Amino acid sequence: MTGQGVSRRAVIGASVAGAAGALLATGAVAADSGATAPFGAETDVVICGGGGAGLAAALFCRWQGVQVTVLEKAASVGGTSAKAAFWYWVPNNPGMQALGMKDEKADFLRLIARLTDPDSYDPADHRFGLSPWHYAMAEAFYDSGAEAVALLDAKGALPYLHVPDAPDYWADLAENKAKKGRVMVPKGINDAHSDGGRVAIRNLMAAARRDGVVVKQSHRVEHLIQDASGRAIGVEASTDEGVVRIRARRAVIFASGGFTHDEALRTTFLAAPVMGGCAALTNEGDILRATSRAGVQLENMKNAWLAPIPLEKAVAKDGSMVSTFAMTGDSMLIVNKYGHRVADEKQPYNELARVFGIWDGAKSEHPNLVLMSIWDQRAQDKCASPYFGSLIVPEGTDDKHVIKGASLADLAAKIAARLEALHDHVSARLASDFPSRLEESIAHFNAMAVAGKDTDFGRGERAFSLYLNGPAKESGQKNPTMWPIAPQGPYYAALLVAGTLDTKGGPKTDVDGRIQGVDGKPIPGLYGVGNCVAAGSGAAYWAGGGTLGPILTFAYRTAQAVVRDSA
Repeated sequence: MTGQGVSRRAVIGASVAGAAGALLATGAVAADSGATAPFGAETDVVICGGGGAGLAAALFCRWQGVQVTVLEKAASVGGTSAKAAFWYWVPNNPGMQALGMKDEKADFLRLIARLTDPDSYDPADHRFGLSPWHYAMAEAFYDSGAEAVALLDAKGALPYLHVPDAPDYWADLAENKAKKGRVMVPKGINDAHSDGGRVAIRNLMAAARRDGVVVKQSHRVEHLIQDASGRAIGVEASTDEGVVRIRARRAVIFASGGFTHDEALRTTFLAAPVMGGCAALTNEGDILRATSRAGVQLENMKNAWLAPIPLEKAVAKDGSMVSTFAMTGDSMLIVNKYGHRVADEKQPYNELARVFGIWDGAKSEHPNLVLMSIWDQRAQDKCASPYFGSLIVPEGTDDKHVIKGASLADLAAKIAARLEALHDHVSARLASDFPSRLEESIAHFNAMAVAGKDTDFGRGERAFSLYLNGPAKESGQKNPTMWPIAPQGPYYAALLVAGTLDTKGGPKTDVDGRIQGVDGKPIPGLYGVGNCVAAGSGAAYWAGGGTLGPILTFAYRTAQAVVRDSA
C-alpha cells in the first residue's frame, strides 16, 4: 500500500484513477442512459445485499405491506453478519427496561460524544461538541433502537437474549452511566457465542420466507438506474445467466457492505495501513461504483471497524478468517520489529489495531506495520481457543499462521524467514538486534507479571479486558491477564497486521437512511443501511455490538421512511 510500508508489487487490479478516482466525481445527477429500456421484473422495494442489514430492512419494509426483493451478490445469504458473534448493542433496550437498568438519553449521548469526537467533546455544550449530523444520528439510535429490536423479537425474526452482565468496552469512563446491560444476542446461541451470526441469519431468513420477501442470490448489483428527474427507479445486476434489470416502484436500498476487499479503495481512502479483514469476500465497495454518477456525498471514508488479523490469512484472502477479537494468553506479549512491546494487548481490538498506524517521523516508517504475538508452551497448553480469532489455537485446528521455535533465538530466525517469504506483500523486516531486544522486553514483562501490575500500558485494568480474558489460570495470580513467560522454549509467534471487520465510510445518509447528494439534499428513492454507508461513530468503536445495534436501528428507521416517502 502506497505510503503505508506495503509493497506495490501486490497487484491492485483496478487503477485508482479508474476505480476510486471516479467515486470523487461531483457532477450533476444524470439519468441512466438505459432508463427507458425494459425491466425484467418489478417490485416495490429493491434491497441490494442479503446480510444482517439487508434482511432486517427487508422485513421492516415487508411488515408494512410493501413488496420486497433482496438481491444478494454471493451464492448464499448472510454476508459478514453470518460470521459474527452477532452481539447487538442497544441503549435502553427492552432487557434493560425489564430489569430496571437506567440508561438515560442525555447520559448516553454524552458518552457517544466523548467517544465519537473526543477532541471536540464539551459536556457543557447542547450537543456535547458533536456536529449536528453526528448528534442527530446518535439521538436517532437512542430513540429507535429499543423499538427496532423489540419488533424483530415480537415477529419471531430475531428473538433475543439479554446479556445484562456484559460490560461496555468503555465501562471505565466516567461518562458511561450504564456500564453493563446494552448487549443483546440471538436466542439459542451456544455458550461461547461463536455461532450468533449463523443463528441470527437463519432466523431472519426463516421470517423472510414466511412473510413473502423474495430473495435472489448470485445477483451482483452494478448499476443504479435513475429517471430523468434523478429519482432512483431500479437497478441492473449481473447474474450467471446474464444481466437483469429490476424496477423499484418505491425505493432502492443499498445494504451491500463496505469496501474491505477492494485494495485500490482501501489504499486510497483508509487512514490505517489495512491489509484486509474478516468481512465477506463480496464486500468490495459495490455501492460506490453503482452510485458514482448519482452525485452522492461521501462521509467517514478514512475510518473502519478495525481489528488485528493474521498476516498470512490476509495475504491469502482467507474467506473463513475471523479477525483477532480475543488476544488470548496471559504468558504472552506483542512486540514490533524492534522487539519493543507497544500496547496493552488486552484492550478492545479496534484500539489495539490503531497501533499499527503509528508513524515514526524520524525514521519515516510505520514501526508497527507488522507486530509479533509471542507466547510460551504454558499459554499454548492453557489458553488455546478456537473462538473469536484467537491466535493460540488448539492442536489439530488451522495453525498455518503459527511459527514455532525451540528457543527465542530460533523463534526470531523463523519470524525473519517468514517475513522474507512474504516480502512481496509487506516490507517489514526485523531489526538486527531484535533477538536481544525481545529478551529484554520479556524480562521486563515478567517482572511486571510477578508484581501483577503493567506499569507501561495498564494491561488488566479495564473491565472489558477482564471479562473477555476469563478467570485467572493460576492460583494466586495477581493480574488475571499476565503471567511470566517461561525461561525455556518452545516458544510460539504469530504475525499481525491491521485489518477490519469492515469499512464504515460511504454515502452519507440522514437519520432515516436517505442517501444525500452533494447538494446536501436526499436523492429521491435512494437509501442505504449498514457498512456500505457512513457510520455516525467517526473513528470510534462504541462497544461490542456497536456495529449491529445501529444497523438494526437504522434498518427500522429506513423502512419507515421508505413507506412514508412513497405514500
